[in-house]
Formats: sequence, C-alpha cells, structure tokens
Amino acid sequence: MDLLALDFELRGLDPERAEQACLASGALAITFSDSRDDAVLEPAPGEVRLWPATRLQALYPANCDAAALAAWLAAGLDLEPGRIHAQRLADRAWEREWLRDFHALKFGRRLWVCPSHEQVREPGAVLVRLDPGLAFGTGTHPSTALCLEWLDARLRPGMRVIDYGSGSGVLGIAAALLGAARVDAFDIDPQALLATAENAGANGLGARLAVRADVAQLPARADVLLANILAGTLCELAADFAARLGAGGTIVLAGILAGQAEAVACVYAPWFDIAPFGQREGWVALEGRRKS
Repeated sequence: MDLLALDFELRGLDPERAEQACLASGALAITFSDSRDDAVLEPAPGEVRLWPATRLQALYPANCDAAALAAWLAAGLDLEPGRIHAQRLADRAWEREWLRDFHALKFGRRLWVCPSHEQVREPGAVLVRLDPGLAFGTGTHPSTALCLEWLDARLRPGMRVIDYGSGSGVLGIAAALLGAARVDAFDIDPQALLATAENAGANGLGARLAVRADVAQLPARADVLLANILAGTLCELAADFAARLGAGGTIVLAGILAGQAEAVACVYAPWFDIAPFGQREGWVALEGRRKS
C-alpha cells in the first residue's frame, strides 16, 4: 500500500519521547537512521545507542493529512514546523528493498559473503550465504572484513573455533565452511542468537556450529578465539579468553579503533605475543599467540 512518511532530525530530542509521540499520532512504523556517517558500536545489554546525528522517519497510511500531522508533532515535541518533512511513498516490494544495495563481497583469495539473490561462479570459491538482517555482521564493516580475511588466509582445517560476540554468525559460519572441525558461537543478544542459528542452517552447517547463549557452555579449550566486539569489553575479558586457549592457540581481536590498539595489546601481553595484523578505515585488528 502507499504510505505517508514524515521525518525530522532529532538534534538532542529524546528519541523515546519522539517515538511515543509518533505512535500516539497513528504511525505504523518508526525508523531511526544515521544522518551523517558515524559508527554505532555494539550496545551493552539493554542499551539503545543512536548516532550523534539521527533522523527519525515515521510511516502513516497514505490518506492521512500530512500538514495536520506535522503540526501536531511539532506542537507536542516543541519543534519548528519547518523541521518536519513529508513525502508520499508509492507501494513497492519493500521486502526486497533492503537487498538492493547488498552484493557479493570477496575476502582474501577464496572467501565470499553472498546474498541469496546473487551467484558466485568463481572456481574454488567458499560461499557464506547471508542476507542483511537485524544482527550485526555482513562483512561490510572494516573490522568484520579484517577478520574474514584472516580466516581466509590463516585458518587451518580441523581447528576448534570460538566466535565470541557472533552477531549474524558470519565469522563462525566462515570458519566452519573453511574447514573448522567445530565452531561455538556465543552472543548476549537474543536477536543475534536467532540470526546465527538461522544463517548457520541456511549454510548447511548443522551440528558443526553450536549457538551458545551461556558463556558457561563454551568449550574449555579452543584453537582459535575470534572476538569482534568493543575494545573495553575485550580488555575486561582478556584473562577469560586466555584461559580458553592452550599454548600456541590464536586469538583474533577486532572492533578496535586505531587509537585503542596499543592499550588493548598491552592488556593481552601477559598471556599472548600479540600485534596488529591489519588496519582499515581507522579500525585495527590484532592477532595473538598464546604463550606457554
């Protein structure tokens, strides 16, 4: 069906208040989006993070009075009426719109992340079938890309892998498809756990990838531990990660801004010989070898 869209910049306006006002005025759906190009890192449990410059878009039935709605919202939220923009949206196959700008991506020599609507016919290609969803991770973020390239270049068949903070499951799935004997994927976000399980099934992994909601379910020992999360959280988990890797085991850390890399490496230095292995667009990834 056709829709009416009203949108405005928050500019310090409380997002929950704005959302509730839109719902009270009859909005069918509300979306927050980035008005510039700012990164939003992984939130803590129960936390909602938005961009420094955030735009809200509210969708209404097409027969609603745009001027009246804009005036009502402006009055209720103490906004200048000119800040609220209205447009009519023609009916489209919305379920396909989100796929339009996502295409197959190659990482390293043979690893691809490929949406369901595309094909890769390169000989020897290892395909991770993945459509964008609510959980983080398709390979487009520099940190994820660095980890995927590491897996393509350095993962050996038969290794046991922990994917800590799995998001969409893309790293764990890639590890399994590249020959890992066993992958345990852990996350604290229920949406991430669901996405990882669904994506693993879509890639035919079955029991080779186990989704873990409880850190106590993770194996006591692994050959590789991947963690693409926040730098602060990485530092807090250093001793626990070290305990899960035997001598010679490898840790791969990402989600680290360039200015944080030295501090993170120092925290891990008592247990690991650790150094950066890649940097992209201001993000750094570290590789560490567990000391004896």
